[in-house]
Amino acid sequence: MSTQSQKELLKKVRQIDIVSRKVVDELLGGEYKSVFKGRGMEFDEVREYQPGDEVRTIDWNVTARTGKPFVKRFIEEREQALFFLVDMSASGTFGSVERTKNETAAEVCGLLAFSAIKNHDKVGLIIFTDEIELFIPPGKGQLHVLHIIREILGFEPRRRGTRIAGALDYLGKMVKKKCVVFLISDFQDSGHEKALKLAALHYDLIAITITDPRELDVPNAGLVELADSETGEQILVDTASAAARKKFGIAARARQIELKENLARLNIDQIDVHTDCDYLRDLIRFFQTRGRRQSL
Repeated sequence: MSTQSQKELLKKVRQIDIVSRKVVDELLGGEYKSVFKGRGMEFDEVREYQPGDEVRTIDWNVTARTGKPFVKRFIEEREQALFFLVDMSASGTFGSVERTKNETAAEVCGLLAFSAIKNHDKVGLIIFTDEIELFIPPGKGQLHVLHIIREILGFEPRRRGTRIAGALDYLGKMVKKKCVVFLISDFQDSGHEKALKLAALHYDLIAITITDPRELDVPNAGLVELADSETGEQILVDTASAAARKKFGIAARARQIELKENLARLNIDQIDVHTDCDYLRDLIRFFQTRGRRQSL
């Protein structure tokens, strides 16, 4: 990476750092804690009974030994791990607005990661294409989060394709404990339904789908040669044809609807993020919707 590229990368990392911490302090920190409450309750101490304590918390062994009533005190086991599974296939470099899909992924990860460490959770990262490209074990602290953001922004993958099933299989081998997993991808592959189903049974799996507006609506630009960034396949499309543009848009939206229905059928929450829209609004809506559902 050239010196100029390194400077640009560090500038982007600093921008994400500043914005993310501000947003987390003002908006997301509390929302995150209310939705991801930790793994349960753990024993803290035994103390003497006080009026108002529940009878079921009495420690009968200590009570019998001391002749005075004592109760067990429990606290929430707050700390847990959050993993990002980030798709870094070649399609992620596409962006028709001010951000590419990969840059959007890094910004979203920044917000979620700072929310996690604010609530004393650990954060880990798996970058994948059609193979596993990078694994960072869960860690704490601002420097760890900045390292993760820097890796996502500046990562140069060896491969171009996508294999979501392979990434989920690898996660299952490396991470045995239940944790929160954000799968971030444009889902430009197939054959991952079984892996998604198995992962959703073991982890709290949330899919973040990233879409660029030009993937849904092709502008009128005459004859255009479109290339699949992952396979290299090229086709010539007459975008001056309204019928051709309409056909393209219908097919793209049908794929989105199919993915949405498949995720819902597997009981996997989805956060639908677009590179030209305010993803913070999408994250807040997700937290609020899930919070309401958990309170029922």
